[in-house]
Amino acid sequence: MSSNDFYKITLNDMDNRLLILILFFSLYESVVASNGRSALTWKNYKPEQYNKAYLKQILTPVQYQVTQENGTELPFENAYHDIKEDGIFVDIVSGEPLFSSRDKFDSKTGWPSFTKAISNEAVVIHKDFKLIFPRTEVRSKLANSHLGHVFDDGPLPDKKRYCMNSAALKFIPKKDLAKNGYGEYISLFTPSIRPEIKTAILAGGCFWGMEFYFKKLKGVVNTQVGNTGGLIAHPTYEQIKKGNTGHAEALKVEYDNTQITYPEILEYFFKIHDPTTLNKQGNDVGNQYRSSIFVNNDQEQETAKEIIKKVEDRKFYKGKIVTEIVRQGKFYKAEDYHQDYLDKFPDGYNCHYQRY
Repeated sequence: MSSNDFYKITLNDMDNRLLILILFFSLYESVVASNGRSALTWKNYKPEQYNKAYLKQILTPVQYQVTQENGTELPFENAYHDIKEDGIFVDIVSGEPLFSSRDKFDSKTGWPSFTKAISNEAVVIHKDFKLIFPRTEVRSKLANSHLGHVFDDGPLPDKKRYCMNSAALKFIPKKDLAKNGYGEYISLFTPSIRPEIKTAILAGGCFWGMEFYFKKLKGVVNTQVGNTGGLIAHPTYEQIKKGNTGHAEALKVEYDNTQITYPEILEYFFKIHDPTTLNKQGNDVGNQYRSSIFVNNDQEQETAKEIIKKVEDRKFYKGKIVTEIVRQGKFYKAEDYHQDYLDKFPDGYNCHYQRY
């Protein structure tokens, strides 16, 4: 090797070492300047390291005004009011998870709205008296960012509307949850395979025929005929058929909500009986043969009203629908010989059939 070649190699080695030193000191200076912020995630967030001066550097003017000065962005002119992709919404400052797209709905207000937070501990709420009337402000727990307000005019069952500012949020798509450190939230978007058994109680004439048809419906896992809606405890069939107990012959339907929904149960109910005949179904006459939907909560009540309106609007029946919507009371199982009656006696009386 000549002296010139050795000199060139030595210079190249020195250049490489100098480059490494420059990169090292640049990285060190960056970490020191940020006071270690580059290593922070929402799980080890330290608010004292995010002072106002630093927040002004990392946030846009609108983000800073909303989160730090309790501002409100313009409706409809923001990032997330109309987003429909699966994912979660996190705090723009700390990254702490706040809301899931599964709980987002269109409130027609122009701001992203949710029925609930991603967990009970995710947000902090308190009264806000900045306007003439008091409001309930919503802030993030870790960063104490102003997010928006919660109102009691949302959808059933809880009637909550978390009206948030897009500027206070960052959206993490479902596909990016794991790589961004939010892998534990992927399960929110994975359908459950465990059946969810729910119950509907309906009255539409003789309970034999009601049961006969509902047993055929996919998703129905169990049926039981009985009586409900009256004042007498444990009524017998001899009492019921006199028509003075206040009870209706009814059917308890247990169904798998992953296969069939409550609205679909009600739609089928209107197909197999005549809801326009008051206290009558076929040859059976008396208030025990009335058409009734026994609801368990406000949401079921609203659903029942919607289905009745739907049936009326489509004019499946010429007469006015007289089906009553009442709250569920005690359901009394009928005598065993009434259970699965038309399976035992296929030629037994039945005034039910699918009308449309």
